[in-house]
Amino acid sequence: MVKAMNSTENEGGSGTTFFGDRTVPLGEKQGLVRDVFRSVAGRYDLMNDLMSGGIHRLWKTQMVNWLNPQGPMDIVDVAGGTGDIAFRMWKRLNTDNSQGDRASSITVCDLTHEMVRVGRDRAFDQGITSGIEWVTGDAQSLPLADESQDAYTIAFGIRNVTDLDAALAEARRVLRWGGRFLCLEFSSPVVPGLDLAYRAYSATLPWLGQAVTGDGDAYRYLIESIAKFPSRDAFAKRIEAAGFGNVSTRSLSGGIAALHSAWRT
Repeated sequence: MVKAMNSTENEGGSGTTFFGDRTVPLGEKQGLVRDVFRSVAGRYDLMNDLMSGGIHRLWKTQMVNWLNPQGPMDIVDVAGGTGDIAFRMWKRLNTDNSQGDRASSITVCDLTHEMVRVGRDRAFDQGITSGIEWVTGDAQSLPLADESQDAYTIAFGIRNVTDLDAALAEARRVLRWGGRFLCLEFSSPVVPGLDLAYRAYSATLPWLGQAVTGDGDAYRYLIESIAKFPSRDAFAKRIEAAGFGNVSTRSLSGGIAALHSAWRT
């Protein structure tokens, strides 16, 4: 059963933030993000395959390989609605002979109920009926106890939060001492010439999104949100400032995406 959790939306908060290429009041962004993913949930995975030519699957596998989950572990996958990261971790943990007497647990927490429902249905389709809990909740106010998780993962979700530093603080709060933070996010290409080709290709994605999901504006926002996200080095400094140690970064596919790893100290 999908659980609904209370979330904080900074209602009445002062200041503004970016929503794609627009500046909006802080209290409005979360609702706008939720509307984006509510609109595209049913075809989100199909669009990921079309947009990346399937390369996002390799990136996600590299993310889980770097985490190298070995049971028993408690893991939260934030913004993981449709389950791509959770399923990979579940399969690794359930083929691991080191589980011992205690079973591992994976909590998938996503802002949008519709995305969570897609992930839960995909789990049933794959015969995964235990070991993954599906909840709706806010990355800035996770429905988890302090120091309750061994690992925190988030893929292509952290750039959508209203307050990046608040989300990083929450990640640290729910991790046990020595717990692992691992983030997969789009980045800026580092290969000469690739940035121009990437921008040209990105400009076509709203039209593709309109054709496949009926919502081109959602993909216009998603592309613009990449441009607004901090650089690899700047994001690494934000992770360190949140109290994490041993922060490191790996570029993927010429810098189109990046993996960020850190440890709770």
